[in-house]
Amino acid sequence: MALLLISYGLFFRLQHKHRPCRVREGVPDDDPQTLKGSPTITLKRSTEWPLEILLSQVAVSVDRQVAGFDPSFWGDYFITNQKSRSEAWMNERAEELKNEVRRMLQNVTSILQTMNLIDTIQLLGLDYHFTEEIDRALDHLKDIDMSKYGFYEIALHFRLLRQKGFNISSDVFKKYKDKEGKFMEELKDDAKRLLSLYNAAYLGTKKETILHEAISFTKDNLTSLLKDLNPTFAKLVSLTLKTPIQRSMKRIFTRSYIPIYQDEPTLNETILELAELDFNILQRLHQEELKKICTWWKNLNLDIMHLNFVRDRVVESFCWLMVIRHEPSCSRARLFATKLLMFITVLDDFYDSYSTLEESRLLTDAIQRWSSSAVDQLPEYLRDFFLKMLSTFQEFENELAPEETFRILYLKEHWKFQAQTYFKECQWRDDKYVPKLEEHMRVSIISVGFILFSCVLLSGMEEAMATEEAFEWFEGSPKIAEACGTIARITNDIASKEREQKRIHVASTVDCYMKEHGTSEDVACEKLLGFVEDAWKTMNEELLIATGLSREVTEVLLHFTRSTEVIYKHGDGFTEPDTSMKEIIFSLLVHSILV
Repeated sequence: MALLLISYGLFFRLQHKHRPCRVREGVPDDDPQTLKGSPTITLKRSTEWPLEILLSQVAVSVDRQVAGFDPSFWGDYFITNQKSRSEAWMNERAEELKNEVRRMLQNVTSILQTMNLIDTIQLLGLDYHFTEEIDRALDHLKDIDMSKYGFYEIALHFRLLRQKGFNISSDVFKKYKDKEGKFMEELKDDAKRLLSLYNAAYLGTKKETILHEAISFTKDNLTSLLKDLNPTFAKLVSLTLKTPIQRSMKRIFTRSYIPIYQDEPTLNETILELAELDFNILQRLHQEELKKICTWWKNLNLDIMHLNFVRDRVVESFCWLMVIRHEPSCSRARLFATKLLMFITVLDDFYDSYSTLEESRLLTDAIQRWSSSAVDQLPEYLRDFFLKMLSTFQEFENELAPEETFRILYLKEHWKFQAQTYFKECQWRDDKYVPKLEEHMRVSIISVGFILFSCVLLSGMEEAMATEEAFEWFEGSPKIAEACGTIARITNDIASKEREQKRIHVASTVDCYMKEHGTSEDVACEKLLGFVEDAWKTMNEELLIATGLSREVTEVLLHFTRSTEVIYKHGDGFTEPDTSMKEIIFSLLVHSILV
């Protein structure tokens, strides 16, 4: 990708995707050193427009378009309504129950019982306690000949192993097709088998036509059977028809599944009690973290927030990142990522809905320089924000161990590049330029921020996961990262198009497709959602390819992509506070489970 970012004060030449860059000032455009080696952004300061003139122009009163976002729904609720920490008996009892479940995993002998036990543990969000035991069991299951087993067992086996990255062939489903190449009629009335295939099919890749067909076959038949199912199973079917397991956020699914599991005929009381206790223990931890974050945000008291053009979404930001990685081991990562998500939200709203092009140029330049001395070139209302942004990065670097501080170098370069993509979109907006979809996506899959925040979250992770090789892997623009960005960008644009049409805004992917192909908005959205489905298949395929890294690295991108089902499926849940996002926050961070 090559983006040319041009201003009368600064000239950016970008010759990379999103790899760490050298920044060189005053280098001639034809310098051969800028065309080889590590990618370079070249900055030249124009002599025609002194800084004082630029600042004086910015100081002139201008008409601004302000998006008019709703204020925070939560206020100080999570500061003043803090519950006590997990009581000692809860942790002690949970340890006892974990030992019992561990013995179950060790002593189970039947293949079907093993698969059902693993599936139950995963659906109840308990698998992070039993990773070694589950890995050993799945390693054994991958070598099992499933030809003698039934349809339900084959589909469950396929899903459990594909979820873990084992490339199990989808040919196992061919024997369930008739002579005409359609799924057998006898499968249509068996909801249990249909549901098993339905959830397995969403792990398909682009070439696996049989799994594409299985989705429509199972979805149609499960929908028609729904009214005749027993109430408990009907709730599970409805839950997964809404969002299949492969695309569900585990923490949210668990909260919905626990009350369903309570009424299942195969209920295991030990596992249920552990699931309920574990949910509440984790919730107390998350509440403590959220109190810290809300207190930090309140004390930060950014001057820019008083201008009322920024989304004040600190609770939503934390919840978003918490459902991506909810485990206790990710606490540091959640806290740091939430802080940076608040800063990037300010940046996004500044570029998108408030700044003039001149102000955008000045801030973009200051971020490239990454120095407190750059604050003098900024309008007064931006200075407090800029200095506190630098300070927050420095505070996190201070928290890292010496051998971890390399992560900040990568983050800074990603942050700089994010600002450049925001600026490019400002240029498009002011020029009323509607690019072709391909050109738009080269910029907007970065500006949507999911790739950046995958790296941000990774920066706070444990050393075994957040290696330098992992960050380098991200810099190589892996296909799975592009797929993640594609899904996020398109679903974001479709969810927010109605709101953003009310003001001057950069062209969206919907606008680009409509202009390029001469279609209506509805047709454009339908075609773009087809691209989303293709990107999901690419993601599934890439998750089957060994990278030499911890699988948790690639799964960060999977988790961020899954979050689009929460944030953008029914409108923009991050921007609009009175949506399903509010219900999710209540269920995960306010209401505990009665034990």
